[in-house]
Amino acid sequence: MTDSRVRARFAPSPTGHLHVGNARTALFNWLFARRAGGRLLLRIEDTDLERSEARFEDLLIADLKWLGLDWDEGPDVGGPFAPYRQSDRVPLYREQAERLLAEGKAYLCFCSPAELERERERALAEHRPPIYSGRCRKLDPAESERRRQGGEPAAIRLRIPERPIRFHDIVHGWVEFSNEVVSDPIILRSSGIPVYNYVVVVDDALMKITHVIRGDDHLSNTPKQVALYEALGWPVPEFAHLSTILGADRERLSKRHGATSIANFRDMGVLPEALTNYLALLGWAPSGGDREIFSREELLKEFSLERVTPSPAVFDMEKLFWLNRHYIKASPPERIVELSLSYFERILPRPGTATAVPTVVEGACFDWAQSPEICSWLARVILLVAPSVDRLEQLPDRAAFIFGFNPAASVANPENAEVLRWQHTEAVLSRFTAKILEDESAGERRLAPERFKTILNEVKAETGAKGKELFQPVRIMLTGAHSGPEFDKAIPLIEEGSRLQLSPHVPSVRERVMEFQKAKTAA
Repeated sequence: MTDSRVRARFAPSPTGHLHVGNARTALFNWLFARRAGGRLLLRIEDTDLERSEARFEDLLIADLKWLGLDWDEGPDVGGPFAPYRQSDRVPLYREQAERLLAEGKAYLCFCSPAELERERERALAEHRPPIYSGRCRKLDPAESERRRQGGEPAAIRLRIPERPIRFHDIVHGWVEFSNEVVSDPIILRSSGIPVYNYVVVVDDALMKITHVIRGDDHLSNTPKQVALYEALGWPVPEFAHLSTILGADRERLSKRHGATSIANFRDMGVLPEALTNYLALLGWAPSGGDREIFSREELLKEFSLERVTPSPAVFDMEKLFWLNRHYIKASPPERIVELSLSYFERILPRPGTATAVPTVVEGACFDWAQSPEICSWLARVILLVAPSVDRLEQLPDRAAFIFGFNPAASVANPENAEVLRWQHTEAVLSRFTAKILEDESAGERRLAPERFKTILNEVKAETGAKGKELFQPVRIMLTGAHSGPEFDKAIPLIEEGSRLQLSPHVPSVRERVMEFQKAKTAA
């Protein structure tokens, strides 16, 4: 069901990198607004002047765009309710605070921070809620104003009504807070700086937000905000508080659980469509079974706030990586190549530099020794191993056997030990080596895929080895591991790479055979 009147917002604070919890909130707001045919706003909540930085705002916007999210109004695109940064809206907040004060819905508070802390400690010692006692509530307004005009520091506090505060939440249902546990909140500090719970209400109301979708860590803030809406005479929006995201230990997700920022996952080589697919499943249950793979269009068709669960969601890294492998396999090859090249800088630096690697533009790479041949070869290496990785950062390790391997480590590797003890292994390796050297003596310097197959068939006939008894010893000799990509795809890349002017040099099949035999003899 569409409703063009719907207006949702994502309102991050530019105090650090965008993390998965906030990214999930942004995604749910985007899905809700887009499905309803409404509008989505991006608002920067930077009233925390000490921690807010312009660079974090830039990073937030970049991360959101990387995830494929867009918005109709915001600091970068403008809109009818600009400005969209709270630091640019301070006069509005002061104006509305003074209005509340003039209408008797707020009052001046002269309590010092030290007095408030003593009051809080006393309440805790007496096992009472540590809320403001309201001692400035009964001061005569005219006297309070004279004191303020005389230069005495004063904050402005909202008068919480002496009745329970009740509101509806799409996720949690009806929620009620007793006024006895809701302190009269400060809305404007004595310094003139407005507080979060106040400015968010002013912004949401003046920007005509109809739905406030955010994390459930804000649930306890909501009664104060509802009281502010009522005091200001503005309609209360619909709320939807999203469940907490937990780590595998069922503690709140944090840096100690590993990667938590969008930048972390991007750097690891997680594709944006995999991450948005996974984030959508955190606290939201699609209709019709346990399906887990959704395109962006399918999410838009399926999503509804009514199917968001209040239960905490556990962030399962392995499930995210499983989804990412699916999307890597489903992506156009040229895209995977373009995204993967930077991970190879530690293997193939450009001559004379430490980190330069080929760059891909429109399917072709350049700026690496000015060699299209090298670029084409590296692209085929990437595509050979890409189906076997969970994230693109794993590609260099999976492709390391192409660029050379340590034959001594291969012989000593405990995972290879059983294969090297098999009955036919010694004969297989001996006959394979002899045939490679025979080809060299005959002047054949290149091992073609067809010749490689012929050699294996000859070794099979001469030794009686077949299946894994034939293939795994040869694979260990050439790649250092008993499993890996198919020979008919790997051998041409090894041979072609050995002829290219690469640094470090890619050893050919013959070079690998000779080095392995030396290492085996030395062991």
